[in-house]
Amino acid sequence: MNKLLDGINGPRDLKTLSFGQLEKLAEEIRDLLIHTVAANGGHLAPNLGVVELTLALHKTFDSPNDKIIWDVGHQAYVHKILTGRRENFTTLRTTGGLSGFPKRCESQHDVFGTGHSSTSISSALGIALARDISGEKYNVVAVIGDGSLTGGQAYEALNHAGHLGINLTVILNDNEMSIAKNVGAMSEYLAKMRTAPTYSKVKHDIEYLLRRIPAIGDSVAKTAERVKDSLKYLLVPGMLFEELGFTYFGPIDGHNIPLILDVLDKTKSVKGPVLIHLLTRKGKGYAPAERNADKFHGVGPFCIETGEVIKTGTKPSYTQVFGDALIRLAEKNQEVVAITAAMPEGTGLKKFAAKYPKRFFDVGIAEQHAVTLAAGMATQGKRPVVAIYSTFMQRGYDQILHDVCLQNLPVTFALDRAGIVGEDGATHHGVFDYAFLRHIPNIVIMAPKDEDELQHMLYTATQLAAPVVIRYPRGSGLGVELKHEFNTLETGKAEELLSGKDLVFVAIGAMVEYCRNAAAILDARGMSAGVVNARFVKPLDGQIIRQLARDTGIIVTVEDNVLAGGFGSAVLEFINSQNLNWVKVLRLGLPDKYIEHGPRSYLLSQYGLDAQGIAASAEAFIRQFGARK
Repeated sequence: MNKLLDGINGPRDLKTLSFGQLEKLAEEIRDLLIHTVAANGGHLAPNLGVVELTLALHKTFDSPNDKIIWDVGHQAYVHKILTGRRENFTTLRTTGGLSGFPKRCESQHDVFGTGHSSTSISSALGIALARDISGEKYNVVAVIGDGSLTGGQAYEALNHAGHLGINLTVILNDNEMSIAKNVGAMSEYLAKMRTAPTYSKVKHDIEYLLRRIPAIGDSVAKTAERVKDSLKYLLVPGMLFEELGFTYFGPIDGHNIPLILDVLDKTKSVKGPVLIHLLTRKGKGYAPAERNADKFHGVGPFCIETGEVIKTGTKPSYTQVFGDALIRLAEKNQEVVAITAAMPEGTGLKKFAAKYPKRFFDVGIAEQHAVTLAAGMATQGKRPVVAIYSTFMQRGYDQILHDVCLQNLPVTFALDRAGIVGEDGATHHGVFDYAFLRHIPNIVIMAPKDEDELQHMLYTATQLAAPVVIRYPRGSGLGVELKHEFNTLETGKAEELLSGKDLVFVAIGAMVEYCRNAAAILDARGMSAGVVNARFVKPLDGQIIRQLARDTGIIVTVEDNVLAGGFGSAVLEFINSQNLNWVKVLRLGLPDKYIEHGPRSYLLSQYGLDAQGIAASAEAFIRQFGARK
């Protein structure tokens, strides 16, 4: 049976389709989405919710001449299917295949690369301004979710766009749910608007009736126009967007293709910035995703019939161990509070939130606010633990430096998804945190070699009178025994796991286990390699480094972070400061480039950071410089 989708090789193929054909095409696209994500993993629920919207956008506008920007980008799968990537869509998130996010190098239809939230309106405004400066004529559309509107940058851009009065269309995809339940006043405002009478329709009806009054109708209508603000606030709560300078349309059904097409067509002729408010259902068309949209926001491979995720192991994840340990700490210490930025499930805090609702704070997609909120709490004796993915913590850099570390406040940052995270790719790898954090005064930085050490680092952090960062990887731990009693780790003290005569691996975090295995490989080849679990990036254990320098003369540092400014750089700086110039140091880590998407194991192998790669590099280094006997 021929499918409509087989004939869609670009946006122009949509132009002649009828409403009925578009609806059939929507069903076919949903089927492709479900089967592809079931096999590869990915962001299913967000994409199921924007099928009709994406079809309407590409039927109405002329991409790539018209510019469509997707906020966050994890809802751009349908966009990819419709813009010439249908045949390759089954390669989504696989090595060498399509990215799970828009990438400018992947297609001319991907106008702006995205991966972090709340940036679409800013980038769209920049594109629109460049258009006007150049005297060109094309439409610019930003698609942003209600969850992304909890990010402050979105308001900065709305305010600027409204002030300029520039031609720009913002589509608010309101599915009443981001990754987690939305929080804050904006969420409540949108909830009111969903149930309020549609302002534009009611205003039009009143003007129509007034103008029909014989002789005086036009005058009465003009008088009413002068008090439109009063009318506006009477009919719709707030009308925030119009106050910001936008012409507002909605809310409208985001799954009604004819209605969306009609509104999009009408707004093309409106002067100035426009905001179209669509109501959509996250996970639409696949019952398990509709029932449990947060689970299917970002999901691994799953069984289509049951919706159950295909489990790949039974070992607890670092995230789970962190969440459980924090609950135990909160039982012992009433001052412990937990903060996250719209990721209670992803950071392992969901159970904490259920047990200690008054000590848990989800601030929405607002990492900057999360950090300074924690700083404020810390000034009053609380022990805030801020759990945020490493890649998203980049958004709160200034607040860490200025609001926490400058004041030396005891805030603990739990950086999940550190190092290479896999299929989400360049925007999500947490490979920069050592480099952008370790130069900040007062900060303590730790990384555990396994999930048990993570517990003890978390306990240690809550005992220190200083800002502390603990970074740990995505996925399962090593399966080690989890001790029930917490131990305090000596600040800045490394742990020697294996002594060696020819060289020593000084590894940090998840790389320690790979170095243990590399040492075994070298041992089988007749070379003696020691292994040190550094534990601390800052303060560095200078005593053990001096000892290792004397014992072997060859040190190999290993980290799953960029080499520029990372852990290995810290070791080199120490060696230089101690005038240990005769020591040979090999730094293994990630190069000065953005790391592509692919399975973590594959990427570690590609960059020589698996056991075999580490052993090979170390052996070559020994052969070059010779082992000291």
